[in-house]
Amino acid sequence: MVVRSDAGLRLELPAVELGENAEATRPSVRSPEVSILVPLYNEEATVAALYDEVEAALAPTGLDWELVYVDDGSTDESYRELIRVHSAKTNVQVVRLRRNFGKAAAIAAGVDVARGEAIVTMDADLQDDPTEIPRLLEKLDEGYDVVSGWKCDRHDPFSRRAFSRVYNTTTGWVTGVRLHDMNCGLKAYRAEVLHNVQLYGELHRFVPVLAHHMGYRTAEIPVNHRARQNGRSRYGLERYLRGFFDLLTVAFMGRYRYRPLHLFGGIGMLLGGGGFAILLLLTIEKAGGASIGGRPLLLLGVLLVVVGIQFFSLGLVGEMLTSHNQEKEHARDKHRAYVRDVLR
Repeated sequence: MVVRSDAGLRLELPAVELGENAEATRPSVRSPEVSILVPLYNEEATVAALYDEVEAALAPTGLDWELVYVDDGSTDESYRELIRVHSAKTNVQVVRLRRNFGKAAAIAAGVDVARGEAIVTMDADLQDDPTEIPRLLEKLDEGYDVVSGWKCDRHDPFSRRAFSRVYNTTTGWVTGVRLHDMNCGLKAYRAEVLHNVQLYGELHRFVPVLAHHMGYRTAEIPVNHRARQNGRSRYGLERYLRGFFDLLTVAFMGRYRYRPLHLFGGIGMLLGGGGFAILLLLTIEKAGGASIGGRPLLLLGVLLVVVGIQFFSLGLVGEMLTSHNQEKEHARDKHRAYVRDVLR
């Protein structure tokens, strides 16, 4: 059971699963420098092995670190394995979701309990190589806020690689953030980035884009990718179709979230202007004695004007809602998320 205290969220585990001699609470430790955030779903075979690999990769760095597992409603024995690792290691946190909500929700839940100044996300299937974590952190130290991995030598089926290439190319063209591998699970962030970016649906793959629109600096480095040894991939065509709609959401939120009239008003003026030109032409012909009452062009002109007015009105309503939300955000000091430096 997860309980909330002044220190944040704590995973309270039944004594029968932890052992009769297990202590109810852990000794307090200082906040780690790095949090490794691992969302997982039905990965019982890799839970313990992943911790061992992360420990071996970070031991030479001398960094204080923690591993935050987020069980996204697993139906196998993943949670029991997580309990074993949690009881044996003092730098492990476990968050268990009530059901399978998706990777974005799992990452958001993990961010809420992560204590590190930097947060590294990675998948639990051991395809992401933990030895790449120090390189990601080194890139962060160069002044970047988000560092994304690029699986340049992918060990995935050809169909998935082909769809991924089209997907990444399209994403770069639409958003202006050109990364070779937008969907790579191995990424490093300054903690403030994930605290300021809202994650829902399946927007986890677009965090570099969302961060870019907020003014954070993004970089990409090649990382090693390993073949899957356990379980099966859950990616299919339907995920790329959903990703396309998420891409439209991100593109709109990034460019027009605070100026919806620029989008809807522009479309409205284009359609309305076209309809007005058609009606003006028909009016001139009518003045010359032509009959226009039964012409389909008249209906088209009227339709374009009406639809154009509707789009323009939608843009005005959007501006009103945006202005209202901006006032609420200003009252909550959310504008600080956009401030990079303050000299006093």
